[in-house]
Amino acid sequence: QVQVVESGGGLVQAGGSLRLSCAASGRTFSRYSMGWFRQAPGREREFVADIHWSGITYYADSVKGRFTISRDNAKSTVYLQMNSLKPEDTAVYYCAASSDKVPGEYEYWGQGTQVTVSS
Repeated sequence: QVQVVESGGGLVQAGGSLRLSCAASGRTFSRYSMGWFRQAPGREREFVADIHWSGITYYADSVKGRFTISRDNAKSTVYLQMNSLKPEDTAVYYCAASSDKVPGEYEYWGQGTQVTVSS
């Protein structure tokens, strides 16, 4: 069982930056792939970025070049550095953990943190 807790959301002006953190419980954090997803009002939840346990990263096209995902296994924490934020990045951001038993399937989810980008 893994528990994840997001933090770092807030209100920022367009063009600004935020860094989200996701702290995970459990002794096997390094074996999990970690992902960030987001859901805007009235829209489906969408993939933002993930980082495999090997360190390989993937990004949605909409955030590529602006967002960076990273992990610190010693702290059992994954980060999402968000730069050049746009109003369309406004959403609740969720962190999730995957054991990779089923590739791409995330078993554990946090409660989310709100990111609001004003124009």
